Amino acid sequence: MREQPIGFFDSGLGGLSVVKETKKILPLENIEYFADNQRQPYGEKSQLEL
Repeated sequence: MREQPIGFFDSGLGGLSVVKETKKILPLENIEYFADNQRQPYGEKSQLEL
């Protein structure tokens, strides 16, 4: 087990399923998950908006 958590940043769809699978494979790891659903999708934003 690591001292620092494993972090996931979800900027769209599908990130939560990756976190769930990671928890199955690494059950003792501390997982931090952040989802930004308010400002998605990022692909349609300009550099200034990002």
